[in-house]
Amino acid sequence: MIDPWSSSILEYNEIMKNFGIKPFKEIIDKIKDPHWLMRRGIIFGHRDYERILTAMDEERDFAVVTGMMPSGRMHIGHKMVVDQLIWYDEQGAEIYIPIADMESYSARDIHFEESRELAIKEYISNYIALGLDLTKDNIHVYLQSENLVVEDLAYIFAKKVNFNELRAIYGFTGSTNMAHVYVPLIQVADILHPQLEEYGGPRPTLVPVGPDQDPHIRLTRDIASRFEKRYGFILPSSTYHRFMRGLTGGKMSSSKPASAIFLTDSLEEIEWKIRNAKTGGRETLEEQRRLGGVPEDCIVYEILLYHMLGSDKKLEKMYEDCRNGTLMCGECKNNVADYMRRFFEEFSKKRKRAEKIAESILDKVQS
Repeated sequence: MIDPWSSSILEYNEIMKNFGIKPFKEIIDKIKDPHWLMRRGIIFGHRDYERILTAMDEERDFAVVTGMMPSGRMHIGHKMVVDQLIWYDEQGAEIYIPIADMESYSARDIHFEESRELAIKEYISNYIALGLDLTKDNIHVYLQSENLVVEDLAYIFAKKVNFNELRAIYGFTGSTNMAHVYVPLIQVADILHPQLEEYGGPRPTLVPVGPDQDPHIRLTRDIASRFEKRYGFILPSSTYHRFMRGLTGGKMSSSKPASAIFLTDSLEEIEWKIRNAKTGGRETLEEQRRLGGVPEDCIVYEILLYHMLGSDKKLEKMYEDCRNGTLMCGECKNNVADYMRRFFEEFSKKRKRAEKIAESILDKVQS
């Protein structure tokens, strides 16, 4: 069982085997210009991505849905979602970004006023600063609690879902509060409402997620099939990306400040975190020169792999230099700290400009 609200480490191969997720590498050659997260294996699995490929190849309408749950600070582990949205925007997608304030309330006990403030100051501002233009007509951002279409659709869906099914998917118990039990149906409505007639009708819809969110995908696909005759729903497609590990090992988490580089960290904080991050180095310099490092175990290398270094060739050279013992951890950390400093100096300027725009995003008329 996968719990979307836990902080446990997931075994990707086991998830693919147990839940029928297909390897993304099997279809990457069909993509004309794949995103670097695809090329580097960060996006590792999919369900029915062929539908999205066909829509992109034939320049047909398709939608992408991915939410944000305003429950803490945004860190660089969240950045990969924005990077994907920018790429899909370039491919012509219509993008829906629900702000999961109802989920935040039911699962994290964060009240709606606080969720709204967090969403604007911590998420929407950063999305804009990272390069996603939320003012465009094809991008829709909304609060779950203020979208009556989503809430009404969730209620309609609830007619054909029972507690035993939700318990089997999510592990709910008798002590689970009913708001938490109901919120997966809101998630389903978030994903499927772009296929309603008033939003353009049935079309391929993609949900890029981490594997911990797969229960929502499975429930959505089941419900879509039950309401196919009524609404003509096309079963949503999904892609799955690996989680970036925390700086000290384990999972990167907003609730563990030392584990993450937050997008609002100061340059001094970022540099300190990089210099103290877990590496794949040996115990001594002599051992490292003789045996080489282990970049697969290095969080500093992972920062570049997931987010910061756009050139595959440069990344490959760093990997080889580490493996053959010609690149020491100190030098690598210096290089990454310098790269990150330049990135965040520019990002902080963009974020200040984005804050002025962010306040107005939720005032956009959703259609």
